[in-house]
Amino acid sequence: MAINPASAPNERVHFDIDEAWLAKLREPIIEPDLPIVDPHHHLWDRGYRYLFDELLADTGSGHNIRATVFLQCRSMYRAGADPALAPVGETEFVNGAAAMSASGLYGNTRLCAGIVGFADLALGTSVDRVLDAHLRVAGERFKGVRNSSVWDGDPSVKTVPGEIPRGLLLDGKFREGFARLGRYGLTFDAWLFHHQIPDLTDLARAFPGINVVLNHIGGPIGINAYANKREEVMRLWRDNVAALATCPNVYVKLGGMGMNVMGFGFDDRDRHKLPVSSETLAAAWRPYIEHCLATFGVERCMFESNFPVDKRTCNYAVLWNAFKRLTKNCSEEEKTALFSGTARRFYRLPAA
Repeated sequence: MAINPASAPNERVHFDIDEAWLAKLREPIIEPDLPIVDPHHHLWDRGYRYLFDELLADTGSGHNIRATVFLQCRSMYRAGADPALAPVGETEFVNGAAAMSASGLYGNTRLCAGIVGFADLALGTSVDRVLDAHLRVAGERFKGVRNSSVWDGDPSVKTVPGEIPRGLLLDGKFREGFARLGRYGLTFDAWLFHHQIPDLTDLARAFPGINVVLNHIGGPIGINAYANKREEVMRLWRDNVAALATCPNVYVKLGGMGMNVMGFGFDDRDRHKLPVSSETLAAAWRPYIEHCLATFGVERCMFESNFPVDKRTCNYAVLWNAFKRLTKNCSEEEKTALFSGTARRFYRLPAA
């Protein structure tokens, strides 16, 4: 059940951001001194360029971003390489950006202080050579692996290129490779849809010594066949998240709700009107965030930007304002955990 990681790498897919439209809305920064670690963003050149300079501009747009973590996105794979090792090119590329930031020449934010790469865990025990290669390239910056397992019976519900096999997290060969993460002390990022969460729960219970983080609140689908089933999806999502939260080795990233697949529709607004405000975003997202906080607790929750993907909905400053609105009634200790502490602990980042 190999994922074939080198299929269509570095693709020039159409990905656009309407910067002029986003610039129409400017908000005062809420709690500008609150330290933030952004534990989930990408870097790519896919028609829309989002590389070091673009990330630096966003993280410097007003909030106190202290560090970031890069998440694999099939960017800058090694051309002509062994398919299993081609993704190491992405880690090599990002480590260069991290080294630029670590020089201090570009400010105090440590961009890409952590790197989560791709290694096809369906290779089983032979994935060791891929993990070794990532670690040789990035050393302590390399924190873990993400294998997206998003699958739905409706092929139009799609968030990643290529074909993801159904039931990937339950596959025996995949689990052989997953077990190797424990040997290296690496974490696992999981991106899947709401109806697939039980597969992750089963995986996490089988490997209690490996820390796992659920990406994008578990992907409650809100488009196509699911467009008129929000309450039904919400009920199943709530039950699945609550069950997953009983695994003490599992954490959750609070974000990704600006993606089209979630069905909020804020990315499809009339361009003659202002982009959505942080207040509107917070109101729409509150039921999901509050359920994650109630089940996982602040010590296992971390806010994420998911940029540039969520930039189709709002700019970086507005996004973090929305998250701060959602935590208005939290204590200072709780805010520290949600905005920086949990992410630093999960990804083993240096203290600020």
